[in-house]
Amino acid sequence: MDTGTHVVMGIALGGIATLDPAVGLDSSMTQAVMIATIAGSQAPDIDTILKLKNNAVYIRHHRGITHSIPAVLFWSLMIPGILFLFYPEANLFHLWLWTLAAVAFHVFVDIFNAYGTQALRPFSRKWVALGLINTFDPFIFISHLVGISVWLAGFHQGYTFLTLYIVLTGYYLLRFIMQKRIKKELYERINDIEEIIISPTMKFRQWRIAVQAKSAFYVGRSIDGDVVIIDTFNRVPVPDSTVMRTAKQDKNISAFLSFSPVYKWEIDTYQDHYQVRFIDLRYRSKGHYPFVAIARIDRDSLELISSYTGWIFSEEKLQKKLKLGSV
Repeated sequence: MDTGTHVVMGIALGGIATLDPAVGLDSSMTQAVMIATIAGSQAPDIDTILKLKNNAVYIRHHRGITHSIPAVLFWSLMIPGILFLFYPEANLFHLWLWTLAAVAFHVFVDIFNAYGTQALRPFSRKWVALGLINTFDPFIFISHLVGISVWLAGFHQGYTFLTLYIVLTGYYLLRFIMQKRIKKELYERINDIEEIIISPTMKFRQWRIAVQAKSAFYVGRSIDGDVVIIDTFNRVPVPDSTVMRTAKQDKNISAFLSFSPVYKWEIDTYQDHYQVRFIDLRYRSKGHYPFVAIARIDRDSLELISSYTGWIFSEEKLQKKLKLGSV
């Protein structure tokens, strides 16, 4: 989820924590736990700082180790440890318990996005992405603001946010049913499906669709319950050529391939270089596929000239980045 949603979720969890007598009957403990749940709801996203280095590092590691099982345990110990210095009278066990809940809940809700997390590390590096909820879901965010407003108006914060989360559980179940219906229709229309990736949008009844079948890739949309296939691409194996091997050794290309499950590739030949392009098929927007990885390779030496991976919405900007030797 986005940062704002994680903040309001931390507030909501801190409110629910007041139903715990060890928290709700002690004002200083209530304050400490609220700080802990807000901090815990943000801690796993500290890896966002990696974006300052380059896109390749960010793509490969964002929601990776910081969302893993060891990291969840680390945050749940570090945050209470710091807070205990300022609240020495706090019940350390209950402070740890609610911090653990906040951190674990952060990772849990991120699993429902299309981006997903490596929440099973160190047991598995597989990306777990259920694709039910957009990174920013207006209903979830606004419902939390309503809950906070109700609490500030004088209602009991614990029961207010507990009621909210019962409602949101129903919302998640509804999204699951909607996604399941889309998958059912796709299996009826397309033969030999190997994988279906459905990505929610900010609009409640609109979903992006990418299908990997044995012979082709299909890209489409589901709008108001109707599934439409927009693009179809023949599924051509990536060649084991010198040019492609050079490209795949580049950090931008390898980062893209480690993250993207459904993509097509292209090799264009120019006077002095080859251009290898990988295109993620999950994020079609306005007739364009903006998430790409590209490498330029010298035709004579077959050495890498420049490369780039990330979100690009115009060919002009992409070529400018490549000419500047962007990495």
